[in-house]
Amino acid sequence: MSPALPRPTRRRALQGSVALAVVCGLLLWWLLPAGETTPTGRLTFSTGVKTGVYQRYGELLKGALARDLPGVSIELRTSEGSQENLARVASGEADFTIATADAVAKYQQEGSPGAGRLRGCARLYDDYVQLVVAQGSLARTPGDLRGLRVGVGQDGSGVRIIAERVLSAAGLDPAEDITPVSAGIDTMPGLLERGELDAFFWSGGLPTGALQELAGRTAVRLIPLDEDLIDRVHNAGEATRYYRSAVVPADAYPLIMGGSVQVETLAVTNLLVTTADADPELTESLTRAVIDSRDRIGGEVHPAQLVDLRTAIYTDPLELHDGARRYYRSAKP
Repeated sequence: MSPALPRPTRRRALQGSVALAVVCGLLLWWLLPAGETTPTGRLTFSTGVKTGVYQRYGELLKGALARDLPGVSIELRTSEGSQENLARVASGEADFTIATADAVAKYQQEGSPGAGRLRGCARLYDDYVQLVVAQGSLARTPGDLRGLRVGVGQDGSGVRIIAERVLSAAGLDPAEDITPVSAGIDTMPGLLERGELDAFFWSGGLPTGALQELAGRTAVRLIPLDEDLIDRVHNAGEATRYYRSAVVPADAYPLIMGGSVQVETLAVTNLLVTTADADPELTESLTRAVIDSRDRIGGEVHPAQLVDLRTAIYTDPLELHDGARRYYRSAKP
């Protein structure tokens, strides 16, 4: 049997063991911060039409998330636009999406299924309404579209909401006074170019690639939406308060606007949307990735450059998701 160590020696040995344990614990805490885990699993992100800004933004965001959230598998699903996106998320067909604030307000006001479950993650960038006609068209105002064939967006799009409100504010019945054509930005430019449309509405970030390409093939111009018209749009109801007067700047489409003339229009904010049931940790990580990837995505999708941490938290009319709120608190300077 080994002789017992003297009491002072045992005390020093015990103190040394405790000190070693503390050092090891601090080292582990430094290497593996408490609570910091990487989310895993699958998520579905509902985007938009194939040649629209939502789809391109989704593609680039998927690449950014693959770097920031390597344990999460992401599926992109094209859609007709904001209205279909909201229905998908509210029903559980998709986990995250992008939708305009006016489309969200409409969805809520109509009491659509799952409206109460919707939550916001970030305010992203503004969409600008662009009413496009051939350069030689006699139409100078929305009211001049009477009797013409007009692309009004697909049934599930935010474009459709805005087109009908603008036409109504211009004194036209969208169902009777024009020939409405249900089509998206993936087909409307070609229809106009071939003479199968006289005009079309588009609401998207600036610039939209499909319009840039159209202008490179044929001469087109934008019809202004002036402040008087926007005031009449605002009179249509509560959801229209999310529209604001704006201009399409002269350098947005040099081939359309000659680089020197800006066009009055209206703009509406896009929101990153999920539901109250979304995992807080995943939502926090995805919101962080959206903000952190702004410059990378903005290099290819110009509107993404406008995502701003200072304003991203304002997701009205949606309540902010708890996971997103946790991110914004951690991101405070």
